[in-house]
Amino acid sequence: MAEEPPSVRVKIVLGYDGSAFSGWAAQPGRRTVQAVLSEALGQVLRLPGPAEITAAGRTDAGVHARGQVAHLDVPAEWWAADGHKLVRRLSGVLPPDVRVFGAEPVPDGFDARFSALWRRYSYRVCDDRALADPLERHRTLWYPRRLDLDAMNEAAGRLLGEHDFAAFCRRREGATTIRALLRLEWRRDDVGIAVARVVADAFCHNMVRALMGALIPVGEGRRAVNWPLGVLEAGVRDPGVRVMPAHGLCLEEVGYPPDDELAARADATRQVRVCRTASGG
Repeated sequence: MAEEPPSVRVKIVLGYDGSAFSGWAAQPGRRTVQAVLSEALGQVLRLPGPAEITAAGRTDAGVHARGQVAHLDVPAEWWAADGHKLVRRLSGVLPPDVRVFGAEPVPDGFDARFSALWRRYSYRVCDDRALADPLERHRTLWYPRRLDLDAMNEAAGRLLGEHDFAAFCRRREGATTIRALLRLEWRRDDVGIAVARVVADAFCHNMVRALMGALIPVGEGRRAVNWPLGVLEAGVRDPGVRVMPAHGLCLEEVGYPPDDELAARADATRQVRVCRTASGG
């Protein structure tokens, strides 16, 4: 049996406008980020078909990304000759709603999904009609009522830590819903838009948007500050929690340990959460 030619593992950082995509993961008959990027990589690398790529998180339909991370294995001979041209060549074949910002070789132990320590998302809400900028409508939720961010932050603080977030996730067979929520806070940007900063070791399906749907009623004054914690402790989906629209959500950044700890981190993650789905909605 012929040996596989040597390869180089490459980490790529990319962004995309999720408006016209059915999420990250390839699906038959649907336009997805993974399918578009895999095809472009296959073309640039002169492969017989689409490249195999793995992402840090499988964002849902309509969710954007500014700091998505993925990895793939590139023929070593090609990388040595043309690796420095990869980003430029991809910009020539990718559609305008996807861009690769950087590509670099990483140790073989690097896994974009399992080596990650945390993922950071943002969720943008415009709750002042005078600030509703039409140019920002594809990445900001327009909300008709003013929100009390102090109340929302008080409620959010009670959700931090490692918990079973089943009440805020769409269950998938064989997948755990235990997550470590590291940071969840709201602030207003320089314009006055309410922006949530959400950091966790990973997110299950719909988790971020469901958390937003639990906190926004608190900000309106329709729910008590301790209500989201009660939903969490109940452990079941609450009909009062609305999964907020996808277009306000963006994957901003993914964090990794030092190079000499990448493989160990990936191994530990697989052992602890073998069936984990690192989704982003």
